[in-house]
Amino acid sequence: MNTKLINRPLYEDVAERLRAQIFAHELAPGSWLDEQSLAQQFGISRTPMREAIKVLASEGLVTTKMNRGAYVTEVDRRDLEQIFTVLSLLEGQAAKETASKATEEELNLLDDLHHRLEKAAADRDVEQFFEINVKFHELIQDIASNTWMNGVIADLRKVLKLQRRDSLTRTGRLQNSLLEHREILQAILKRDPTAAEAAMRKHLARGLEAAK
Repeated sequence: MNTKLINRPLYEDVAERLRAQIFAHELAPGSWLDEQSLAQQFGISRTPMREAIKVLASEGLVTTKMNRGAYVTEVDRRDLEQIFTVLSLLEGQAAKETASKATEEELNLLDDLHHRLEKAAADRDVEQFFEINVKFHELIQDIASNTWMNGVIADLRKVLKLQRRDSLTRTGRLQNSLLEHREILQAILKRDPTAAEAAMRKHLARGLEAAK
């Protein structure tokens, strides 16, 4: 599939394609990114490949090692604890702000997404549940409308995407995640900022437990 878009630097297109390969585990965590080989595979010079790798490094998806090159980031337990600590603070704040400022239309959109989440859980469709879950969190962040905060959250969630999906297949996790989302939604619908923040932080704490 050709993902190349018009009117943007080549390295951004290359970064998007590499990112997709990393998320699909075609480039597995810990694997070395051979610039020359990848450039030949993509039919480009090494310069845009090098720039693309820098983009992924800035997102945390790639780790550069002194005199050894670039590798797909491996997420260990300590990384997870640190990432979830920051996400808990930021997403908790986003939920708090959303409960305070969401319009009726935005509340309806959140409610609709949650209904789709319920259906995915009932069907035991982990892939669909994961995708809707991402949209649910992103909508809360969009409603909170804090560009700087949302940028940090987006980068951290890209790193989590290296392993996060597998946690939903653990016994009982999908159903527990659904119940946690219900709590978040109900608090937001009631326009209770304190409860919304607490529910989001509880959800992320449970997510950390499942991801370990």
